Amino acid sequence: MSGTRPAYPHRHLLGIEELEASHIEAILDTADGLREVLDRPIKKVPALRGKTVINLFYEPSTRTRSSFEVAEKVLSADSLSIATSSSSAQKGETLLDTARNLEAMNPDMIVVRHASAGAPHFLARHCRSAIVNAGDGAHEHPTQALLDALTLRQKKSRLKGLKVAIVGDLLHSRVARSNIWLLRKLGAHVRLCAPPTLVPPGIEALAPVTYRIDEAVAGVDAIMMLRLQRERMSGGFFPTTREYHQRFGLTEERVRLAKKDVLILHPGPMNRGVEIASEVADGPYSVILDQVTNGVAVRMAVLYLLLGGGEAAS
Repeated sequence: MSGTRPAYPHRHLLGIEELEASHIEAILDTADGLREVLDRPIKKVPALRGKTVINLFYEPSTRTRSSFEVAEKVLSADSLSIATSSSSAQKGETLLDTARNLEAMNPDMIVVRHASAGAPHFLARHCRSAIVNAGDGAHEHPTQALLDALTLRQKKSRLKGLKVAIVGDLLHSRVARSNIWLLRKLGAHVRLCAPPTLVPPGIEALAPVTYRIDEAVAGVDAIMMLRLQRERMSGGFFPTTREYHQRFGLTEERVRLAKKDVLILHPGPMNRGVEIASEVADGPYSVILDQVTNGVAVRMAVLYLLLGGGEAAS
């Protein structure tokens, strides 16, 4: 409507921290509306016909990259996926030079995953294209937090007032940071749990921290388990994976400490028998596969709002 502020007024999606609650809700509402397209016999709408999206992934990814690709196809966008293991980045080309070369092809959007925190923000300052952060180092992973929120909202009908425990490798997790900011902005209560060696300094300013998983999950509405990111660890953060599972793994016994209708979430990929027991991952309270489906819906919403949902204001 003319004279009114767009529901999502930004050109980019760089993180959750800078968004207002209304902007987050606009994405979730749009994802809810687009979710039904995935259940149609013909999963195709012309919303982004003629738009070009480049998926630029400097780190390995299965779920995030494939769900962006599916979302782009469902919305009829033209897309190109580039894994830097087979690109000029391996020959020494800088991120800025890569972006400028891609920009010369006039894409409408670049979806980027990079090992360095702030890489998407860097691209947003230097590119005309809309930039979407698909994960930057240990900083943020905004679309993962959005799909987690959509899953919780679908199952619980609300986020305000929910008690959510986030358990695991907080030190290296961009998923945790985005979820903490999102859940707090929408009125949920967050508890954090990890071994002391995997708790980043200062995170207790965002949410209370405990080193006991039984305390963290007691009476909560949802438990969000985090993967041990051993590929980012250069030292001995815990003695063995067996001991980690004994002290911080989510078992059926620990699930029973939460509310009877608790939801179990995990961003994947799971280390079964380490952060989560198989019987929990595959159990009746698990919504892990719902998260995967909602990942496509959320990424469709982000693509639509940034490229097809009206004039961007900033």
